[in-house]
Amino acid sequence: MSKTKRITLGVAAGALALGAGLGATSIATAATTPSPSSTASPSATTSGDATTPSDRGGKPGGHGHDRGQIAAELATKLGVDEAKVTDALKAFREANKPATPPTEGTEGTKPDHTAQEAALAKSLAEALGVDEAKVTTALEEIRAAGQAERSAALKTRLDKAVTDGKLTQAEADAVTKAVEAGVIGGGGH
Repeated sequence: MSKTKRITLGVAAGALALGAGLGATSIATAATTPSPSSTASPSATTSGDATTPSDRGGKPGGHGHDRGQIAAELATKLGVDEAKVTDALKAFREANKPATPPTEGTEGTKPDHTAQEAALAKSLAEALGVDEAKVTTALEEIRAAGQAERSAALKTRLDKAVTDGKLTQAEADAVTKAVEAGVIGGGGH
């Protein structure tokens, strides 16, 4: 087998393994993200990207945080009681549950993340009696911190794979680039 073919297969295998790992994490934590309701107005949807508490682990953007942690972070940033934030997040998720689950084998359309983010910020602001701009800023800060955390974790895993001889540095760089470009899961938003 040629060296080019081996490198290509190695990069593909690494990307698949990384994608599978990130996908499994997303699936495992998916039960925590609110989904837009088919009967809800656009302002009553939730975000599925890294900007809001979502079914992807309860953290804006999704991985590594549970609902309690997002509630705690929001409470701290907004200066309100954590129980109030927890209740407001729960109410928002309940109000935006889909009426029926997606039909198996069909791909739904992806929701507008900007609209979802705005709807969540508006809902939380009303429920908590806090300025909507302050809620939006807090959600953005939490999302950015989550993205930085995920990027650092990916870099650590790829560096270890290179050190262990499982990937070359070029392959690890290719995986990083693919994640940042959104070609494979978990990154780059």
